[in-house]
Amino acid sequence: MTYDTVVFDNDGVLVERTSFEVLRDATHETFSQFGVTDMDADHVDDMTVGATPADVEYICGQYDLVPDKFWRAREDALAAVQKDEVRAGRKTLYDDIDTLATLDVSMGIVSSNQQETVDFVLDYNDIRHRFGAAYGREPTIESLNLRKPNSHYLDRALADLDADSALFVGDNESDIRAAENAGIDSAFIRRPHRTNWELNVWPTWDIQSLEDLHRICS
Repeated sequence: MTYDTVVFDNDGVLVERTSFEVLRDATHETFSQFGVTDMDADHVDDMTVGATPADVEYICGQYDLVPDKFWRAREDALAAVQKDEVRAGRKTLYDDIDTLATLDVSMGIVSSNQQETVDFVLDYNDIRHRFGAAYGREPTIESLNLRKPNSHYLDRALADLDADSALFVGDNESDIRAAENAGIDSAFIRRPHRTNWELNVWPTWDIQSLEDLHRICS
């Protein structure tokens, strides 16, 4: 199979992931901004990663918070700490990203992280020019329903890139399912946090490095 387009997940594929503890602290601080100081630890965890619109509505209801206002503050807080992690050198690009410079395909990014965070990573590292499309989430509760495995943002990127035959590279099962929902092939990359990960999905390719894409796309 020859591909003319490769789209990448961002965190855990192109750039290192942000530690859960950093994100959790930012969520905890968001509660504090609204005067909530005695929050359930599970509620903080649930609002840090993987929250659904129903989760936001329910948990905000427990503390008499306006969901839209709380969620926007939470998004701003998590974007801010991720920028700090990038600046401090704790959230860096993977070394093999340099191999993409000679990969003769159109390239894009689709992330479930905030658009603000994706944009900052690209601009701070001066790599935006490599990608013809880069999509993250809007800072709204509604955007949570559009995260992968929903192919919403992936479909938009493929349209922008005028893709004929495309491959999506990710480090989560939701990435593989998003590719399936978009009707394209997928590659699961075995970053250090996924070395021995047992998959419950079937990617088209199982790769160790972005360098492997040269073989796959040629």
